[in-house]
Amino acid sequence: MERDDATGLCTTDASRQYTKEVLRRVGDTWSLATIARLTDGPHRFTELMKDLPGISHRMLTQTLRSLQRDGLVSRTAYAEVPPRVEYALTPLGHSMLEPLTELTKWAEDTLDQVADHRRTFDT
Repeated sequence: MERDDATGLCTTDASRQYTKEVLRRVGDTWSLATIARLTDGPHRFTELMKDLPGISHRMLTQTLRSLQRDGLVSRTAYAEVPPRVEYALTPLGHSMLEPLTELTKWAEDTLDQVADHRRTFDT
């Protein structure tokens, strides 16, 4: 992967496109909420539905499938009656936690500054 010497960012079109897709995924409200909920271990679908107020069955299904497709979440189906399926963060998913935490902390720390700039801009 080619990187810019000054910024360290990817320079190829394919790399930039992939980066946009990943940032879009982690910037998605339900993806972030789902990842955050899975930080303490595996959860069943119904637990996630209960713990993510406002998410629809369809949206949670789509979110979990997208996160699974990207390798961030694993799905384990157990051969039991009744059937049991659990979702958990993969090692790749866990590797996102530190940068996401730092970004969240930055957003919280600069909230007042951003609000001030918005007010100034909007007047």
